[in-house]
Amino acid sequence: MKVIVLGIDLAKQVFALHGVDEHGKAVLIQPAVRRDKLLGVVAALPPCLIGMEACSGAHHWARQFVRFGHTVRLMAPKFVSPYRLSGRRGKNDAADAAAICEAVQRPQMRFVPIKDEAQQAHLTVHRVREGFVAERTATINRLRGLLSEFGVVLPLKASVVRRQARAAIEALPVIAREVLADLLEAIAALDTRITAYDAKLRAFARQDGRITRLMQLPGLGEITAGALVASVGNGHDFRNGRQFAAWLGLTPGQYSSGGKPRLGRITKAGDRYLRSLLVMGARAVLALAARRTDRVSRWAHALALRRGYWRAVVAIAAKNARLAWACLARGEAFVLSGFADSPP
Repeated sequence: MKVIVLGIDLAKQVFALHGVDEHGKAVLIQPAVRRDKLLGVVAALPPCLIGMEACSGAHHWARQFVRFGHTVRLMAPKFVSPYRLSGRRGKNDAADAAAICEAVQRPQMRFVPIKDEAQQAHLTVHRVREGFVAERTATINRLRGLLSEFGVVLPLKASVVRRQARAAIEALPVIAREVLADLLEAIAALDTRITAYDAKLRAFARQDGRITRLMQLPGLGEITAGALVASVGNGHDFRNGRQFAAWLGLTPGQYSSGGKPRLGRITKAGDRYLRSLLVMGARAVLALAARRTDRVSRWAHALALRRGYWRAVVAIAAKNARLAWACLARGEAFVLSGFADSPP
């Protein structure tokens, strides 16, 4: 049995394996491999290409399999589903493993970079901070909604809510005052936690020269730069900046036919967290562009006037993604005078 390509459908306890030889014939089909047996099964195989979907635990298993000389490729599940057989076989773990085995062999398949433990540890800070921010936003909105029941309507701005809510609840009934005071204390506690996580991200930025280089780009701060480095490392899994921007979902989807090119909205594929950070940074660049005279600001402002606000925001985010890839892959620092006048 000579397995050349192996597809593994990951799970919590029971995994499915599908391996083929050089002729594409299935020579290893194991639809139910227990978690404690998986490493031994893969270690017994000769070095081969292993494909898996990028899901929970995928990076951990990838690092384990690489130790045995295997070449591991991770793919987004949406790119695997077209290769899943339908009809009589339907959707099951064995069919998923066969689809993964087929998809990983496609020459145009796009893969997810494998993260090491340090990168994943860095990303845990981002994920937990993001959760605290979402929880704080929900708590503030809950506070505003409850106050509106008593005729107190506060603006959306969080800092104004913090300042005005405490004075507003003094005129409410005792039980309502106690409950809403608890919400204010919860918001203050979340503020403290988020501030602590911001300090951790600043410490990461000071220790890593790649993050420092990325922070020279307009619209990229400590959080965005750190998330990029933790997610893609040196960017060597991408051929160029355009491919990196497409991987982030910042390029338009194409609906062309009959020789007529038609470009739609951005694909929104890839990492939503990275994409949202780049878009927020682009909005900050555009907000200041009208009051600045540097080359980046003139380009961004002119683009917004010509193409509209949101198209300009996406264009700035895509440009920053391509520049970030150049900084990471080539080790280059951003020079403002080298920024192109033309839109991306």
